[in-house]
Amino acid sequence: MPRVVLTGPPGSGKSTVAAALGAATGWQVRDTDADVEAQAGRPISDIFLDDGEPAFRALEREAVARAVAEHDGVLALGGGAVLAPETQEVLAAYAAAGGTIVFLDVSLAHAAPRVGFNVSRPLLLGNPRAQWQQLMTERRPVYERVATVRVDTDDVAPEDVAAIILEALGAEPSTTPTEGN
Repeated sequence: MPRVVLTGPPGSGKSTVAAALGAATGWQVRDTDADVEAQAGRPISDIFLDDGEPAFRALEREAVARAVAEHDGVLALGGGAVLAPETQEVLAAYAAAGGTIVFLDVSLAHAAPRVGFNVSRPLLLGNPRAQWQQLMTERRPVYERVATVRVDTDDVAPEDVAAIILEALGAEPSTTPTEGN
């Protein structure tokens, strides 16, 4: 079971905070977007363009279920992963078993420079700021419902977000991180 699962919108810092947590603790880091890309053998943007969002979401649901079942470190989920009812059930069972799900919250003003609103984020094509705001309007209630902890990442360095999460977990940083982080 993961030590912690990170959720949040694009630009909230899931991958960066996951890396900071791994560096601080020695815990292995896993990202379900990377799992999907490895399984498909191509970038997420290509999956969206070639196969469509439903095909990507199916791969994502499988990746999340597999990672929650077998990973014991830090797990970062793709921004839309929490929308699938199947994933919500997996996360509810994980939380019921004592797992910690952190919603990394961020405002549009702080997400914009982090995301860059580029083509590698297919759901933000067109008017990226308006698309991001719409995504957050739809997703915020789900992020809040599945999370056991919420951390605002506006104006907070990734290492400091990691420290806040470690405090919530009651965990101490490691003085001897393991390899592979």
